[in-house]
Amino acid sequence: MGVLDPYLADIWLFIIGFFLLYYAVTDGFGLGIGIISLFCRNDQERELMMNSIASVWHQNQTWLVLLGGMLFGAFPLFYGVVLSSLYIPILIMLFGLIFRGVAFEFREQSQRKSLWCLSFGLGSLIAALGQGLALGGLLGGSLIVENGKFVGSAWGWLEPFSILVAAGVLFGYAMLGANYLILKTSGQFQEKWRRYAWVTSLVTLMLSVIVHLWIITRYPHVGQKWMNLSENHSVLGFSLLAVLAYLMFLHSLWRRGELSPLFWNILIILCSFIGLSVGMHPVMIPNLIASPVTVLAAAASPKTLRFMLVVIVILLPVILSYTAYTQRAFRGKVSAGYSQE
Repeated sequence: MGVLDPYLADIWLFIIGFFLLYYAVTDGFGLGIGIISLFCRNDQERELMMNSIASVWHQNQTWLVLLGGMLFGAFPLFYGVVLSSLYIPILIMLFGLIFRGVAFEFREQSQRKSLWCLSFGLGSLIAALGQGLALGGLLGGSLIVENGKFVGSAWGWLEPFSILVAAGVLFGYAMLGANYLILKTSGQFQEKWRRYAWVTSLVTLMLSVIVHLWIITRYPHVGQKWMNLSENHSVLGFSLLAVLAYLMFLHSLWRRGELSPLFWNILIILCSFIGLSVGMHPVMIPNLIASPVTVLAAAASPKTLRFMLVVIVILLPVILSYTAYTQRAFRGKVSAGYSQE
């Protein structure tokens, strides 16, 4: 294991990135469905939408708990700074998730299901908004860290950039939710979600381009990676793959595909995330005023990282196997009678 010591921090960055991506996709389409439900006036549509994720939404949120535990163990400095500086958007997110969960469970026993369907949508919107503001606050470079402690303002994350990122997250989740509903429904319902997918994908593209350009111009080391293509072609390569996946996504919508729009949507998220991560590396907490915090500076001791790596190597196949089995067991479309085929 000693041979891996110089790479342990990056290995754990990759593992946490994988879990973050998996959460963004699996719970993302659930949050997106909740956001879309706010624009539906038909109670039957809301019931159908909530039923499409009834079997999987519980387990999707557990990935967020795993992410918190891994960040605490592998990158304690990052964990401490994020909780200290972004506790307001994080509390917003947690409140939304709790409100969303309560609404989902109460809906089953309530006589006024429309009220709890609306509450589920609002909870999803609040949770997604908190996540977007937290991500924007982190990427915005306003989290001032000195001697391993956060010394900035509690409202330092609130700026135009974080609001822009939050808007991108909201529309990105709505796009993902619409594509999931295309897969899970049929008939007139499916056609409606297809129209939602067109609109949300165009808005998401516009916001994503603005955010990426903002980051490139805000951080010199990211801009240099984009300009020096001979040494950093991987950054441009993943961005081009994201563009290609987006074009294929539009083509799949035009061809009226069912699974393909969701597949290309996931690939867009994957390529965009990797391209942005490679561009920001090795910076983990960017800063426009003081020195940024690098991956190595934020990482725990090699002994801790080695121990955690052994544990995750054992647990990860079990987690993935269980998740794959659950997805397979509850595959199929949701009918208008709220039963899964």
